[in-house]
Order: sequence, then structure tokens, then C-alpha cells
Amino acid sequence: MEYLKGLNTEQLEAATHTEGPLLILAGAGAGKTKTVTYRILHLIKTGVDPEKILAITFTNKAAKEMRERVMNLLQSDQSLNLPLSSFGPDFARFKSVSKPFVSTFHSLAVHILKESGQHIGVSKNFVIFDRSDSKQVIKDALVELGHDPKKIEPSKIISIISREKGNFVSQEEFEAKNADEYIGSIAAEVWRKYDAALSKEKALDFDDLLFKATQLLSVNQSIREYYQQKWTHVHVDEYQDTNQVQYRLVQLIVGKRGNIAVVGDADQSIYGWRGADIKNILKFEEDYPNATTILLEQNYRSTQTILTAANKIIEKNIYRKKKNLFTKNEEGSKIKVYTAYDEGDEANFVANTVRDLVQEDKVNPDEISVLFRANFQSRALEEAFLRKNIPYTLLGTKFFERREIKDVLSYIRAALNPDSMSDIKRIINTPTRGIGKTTVLKILEGKERDLPSATLMKVQSFRQILVEIKKKTENTKPSEVIKYVLQISGLERSYKEDNDTERLENVQELVTLATKFDTEDFPLPTGVDKLLEEASLASDQDDLDKKVREKEAPEHSVKLMTVHASKGLEFDHVFITGLEQDLFPHARSVNEHVTPEQSEEERRLFYVALTRARKQLYLSHANVRTIFGSKNVTVPSEFIADLDDDLVERDEPEVVTGIKSIFIDF
Repeated sequence: MEYLKGLNTEQLEAATHTEGPLLILAGAGAGKTKTVTYRILHLIKTGVDPEKILAITFTNKAAKEMRERVMNLLQSDQSLNLPLSSFGPDFARFKSVSKPFVSTFHSLAVHILKESGQHIGVSKNFVIFDRSDSKQVIKDALVELGHDPKKIEPSKIISIISREKGNFVSQEEFEAKNADEYIGSIAAEVWRKYDAALSKEKALDFDDLLFKATQLLSVNQSIREYYQQKWTHVHVDEYQDTNQVQYRLVQLIVGKRGNIAVVGDADQSIYGWRGADIKNILKFEEDYPNATTILLEQNYRSTQTILTAANKIIEKNIYRKKKNLFTKNEEGSKIKVYTAYDEGDEANFVANTVRDLVQEDKVNPDEISVLFRANFQSRALEEAFLRKNIPYTLLGTKFFERREIKDVLSYIRAALNPDSMSDIKRIINTPTRGIGKTTVLKILEGKERDLPSATLMKVQSFRQILVEIKKKTENTKPSEVIKYVLQISGLERSYKEDNDTERLENVQELVTLATKFDTEDFPLPTGVDKLLEEASLASDQDDLDKKVREKEAPEHSVKLMTVHASKGLEFDHVFITGLEQDLFPHARSVNEHVTPEQSEEERRLFYVALTRARKQLYLSHANVRTIFGSKNVTVPSEFIADLDDDLVERDEPEVVTGIKSIFIDF
């Protein structure tokens, strides 16, 4: 098997295991994606129809990487006798060649619901609500029920509903369990109204996508068996991050055949706060008693010093599968630990070190990342970077969440689904058409005919715009549809009149993005549907991967982000800041309501942060940190104390250095 010669012994064992359940416990940087893609190639080489293979990931970025790797392997393997002329630069450009289905969980759910959702009352043209859409509907429901959204925050209700849907709990089940509990009973009432509003608009939120797809396969045996036959070999990446509904969805697709290969690492389970259940990967061998388990412990990313530190940190956790990362890379430099006077001194240390790396050591800024536990920490860091003219990018607002982008997409969504009142509310007076809130309220109440004739004409003119856009989607490429929306809606004229070049440039970028759906591989109007789907399911990392489209973003820049956002990324030089008790590890980790498994999550999070680094790690903490306007004396994180002295090089400045930092750069 010459085509597998690039794999190490354990990777080879995993790639050639073709039948029955397989658990691949892959440490950070151990080549898990490579292993899975070669396993897919081996399945195809041994006679499995590519279309029978399903691979599920968590982010579009990960799915794109896996698709491209599979494409490259298939394209380079001459023995498969595939027509190479059918391969284009994008995986979607296979023509008349069967291929594996590589998808995120949410995209998989969309595919299932678009194809079969009508069996449980889901419209083929359903709209996908994002977080802001949901928040507005929840807020309206609270007001309608007589509650003050300032006292009962919509975001808290959204979190409750999201958590329960992730646990595969229905509104009725939740209401029955929480009838006598104050917040629970309110959440149940709001949830009922929220579901009614979604249904009225033929809409689903992110959690509904997974919930409804799982519900469909649970209740409909023929549909379930259809997908079990459709995908006979199932792969799941980052299995430690699955919640209950994702866990059930996978089990329903796998069925009795049991051909499931999951890849994951309990030590990198860091999303318990949003429903991920580490027990799913820990009990895989109980779910599938005949499972084969393979450890991938050889790291290809980091120095041995970094890995020794990571092993030392994570070995204290109980809820894990034991493994020990090692590498054939060099030993590497010691980890630098800096004790700062306050957050300003800490930020100056980071900025000065970064400046030296870039100017003196000629390090590419793209290979430097600064990580923090909480978003508020970015302020001091940004100020220091700005003062020293260091180019940086803060992972923040997603491209598809920008107001102007949502406006354009809402025109298309409303045109395709006139019942989507959330979209209509958003755009009916954008740009200004003289249609006020009272008019919008009457429309929502179904009293449009009661409007004055002049106002009614304005509304009818708006509706005609939507009709024209719908016609355009039926016979026009997606990029041209975007251009048409900009013109007919008046948005383009409005941006030009206001001299708002930034918004105009952003919507022009949307046109560029849409061109990838202009090909014959997306017959009309499928291309428009795929564009809307990608916009709805985009993640923070997807936007980071596109190098941030803000016009002022530098070509090369240091990346500032939370540790959670760094998952899946790697850099030569990594700074981990704010290593103080109650910040990192966070105070929430010792809350009485936290389970033992969840209490270990902060240590897993630090493990993830450490293993982002390839060459050099910098750890820092402040003796004094200002939080909510008050200066607090801090205690260094227990994680720093856990590192052996022979792994670290400590830098503890005199107190006056920290005091000077308050004044020095003003």
C-alpha cells in the first residue's frame, strides 16, 4: 500500500481499520486530519463507494480543509482511474465523479431537512435565524408576556432554550419539568411563543437544525433507514465537542452496522459551557463494546519543551484517557514567564516582545498570537499595540454579521420566503422609504389593507422589489443577484450618497464571495440557497481564515483572540496572558453547580493554549488587575506553579517598572 507510506505506525493502523467502530484518540498536533483523510482514501481504494462515506466536522474551516485534502489524495492517485479533467480548484467542482460527503454538523442537518424535513412539517424554504434574530423575537415575547427585558435578559432565555435543545429536550418536556420554578416557567412560556414565531416565519434557529434533524430520524424509520443506507461509513471529527443532540444524530445515522470512526481528544474538550459533553468520548467503548482504540501521541507541531509542559499540566485531570505527547522535533527554548505589576505593564511586555520579534528576529507577525481568557483583557493589549504601531487583528465581528451584509441577505431571504417577518422588519425601511413603526406593526398584525392609500402604495412598492428579486434568483447567477439587490433596493445609492465607502466595499466583497456559487455545479437557484446557507453557518474562525476584510486590516498582523477562539489554530510564538487565579482558571470553575468533569475544563483550556505554540511560549500574569473599575491584588495561576522549574525562565521586574508603565507612553 504505497499510498499510505507517509503515515506513522498508529496512523496506518487507524487508516486501514475499515469495518466496525473505531476510536482515534489524537493528541494536539498528532495529524488527526491526515489520518482521517487517508482512511477515506483507503476505504475508496478497497471498494467503498465514495458517496457512501460521511465525514462530519464542527467548523466550515475544518470541513473545507478536509475536503481539499481528500480531493488532493484522490486526484493524485492514478489507480482510481478518475477523470482528472473533472477536478477544479474547489472540491465542489468534481463533475460526474462520486465523492464523500464532508460537512459540518449544522450543514449536514440543513441537507437532511432540505431533503426530508417536510415529513415533520419543515418547509424546504426555511429561513435560518442567527443569534440577533432570535434575541429580538425573545425580547418581543418577553414584552408580550408582561416581563421587562431589562430585568429578565433575552440572552439568558436564549441560553436556556439553546442548552435544552442541545440536550434534545423539547419545549413541552421542559415546561413539564419547570412548571413550579420561576425563571424556568418564564423560559417555558417565552419558548412557546418563540417556537410559534419561528413556525409562522418558516424559520429555524441553529439549535433547531440539529434538533429537528435528530427528531426526524428518531420518529421516521423509513427516513432513518434511508440515511443509514446512504452513508455506510461515518467519521466524526472533534468527537469530544459533541452535545447530546449531535451524539444522538450520529448514532441514528450509524445504526446497527456500526461503521463509525470518531477522532477526538478528551484533553481538548473546552466547550462544556455550550453543551459539549465529554462523556460522549469517554464512554465510546461502552456504546460500542467491539470498538478498536488507537492512540496518536506523536506531535508534529511543537518542541519537546512545550509538550512536556502540556503533559505536566493535563496529567492532573481525572476525566481523560491517558496519553503522553512526544515529538521528534528539537527540545526547544524554555517557556518565558513574566510577572507584571498590572495589566498595563503586562500589555507593554507583550507589545515590546512582539516588536523585538518582528524587528530584530524578522518573525512574520502572522506567526504570532496573543491569547486571553476573557474578552475584556483585549483593551489594554490593543492600547499597547496601537501606541507602538504594531499591526494586529482582533478576532471579533464576523463578516456575515455586519449590518450591511445582513441587510442585503435579508432582501434575498424575504424574497424567497415572504413569511419571514424578521427579514421584512429589517429591510422594509432600509434604506428609508417613509414606512414607520406603526405601519410595520399593522403589517405584522395582518392589517395591511387598513393603511392609508399613500402608505399602502409605499408598502406595495417594497413588495414589488421582493417579487423582482425572487424572479432574478430563478435565472441569474448569485453574484449578479447581489448586484441587482444593491441596485433595486436603493442600498447602493444610499451608501454613495452618505459617502459610506466602508459599507459599500463590504457589500462589494459579498459579490466576490458569491462568485464561487456561480459555477455550473450549482444549478439555479441552488447557488443562491448555498450562499444563504454559508452566510448563516459561518464561524469566527472562518472569518479569521479569510484574513479579516476590514479595509484598515494590515496585510500581516499579530492575532489577538480568546483561548477558545484559538482552538484548531497554531503559531510559532504564542503569548498566554492573565494567568491569575479566578481569571485563568476562571472563578466559575469552582462554582458549586459545576460538575467534576466541568471543573477540569479550565485545565483542558490551558492545555489547548499551550499546544497552539510551535516554537516559543510566553506566559504572563499581573500582581494587580483592574476589573469593573477596582484594582485587585491577584494570586498567580495554579497552572504556573504546576510547571517544573527546568521548563521555565522567569522574569520578575522591580515594582517601580510596573509603576512607570502607567506613565511612560502617554
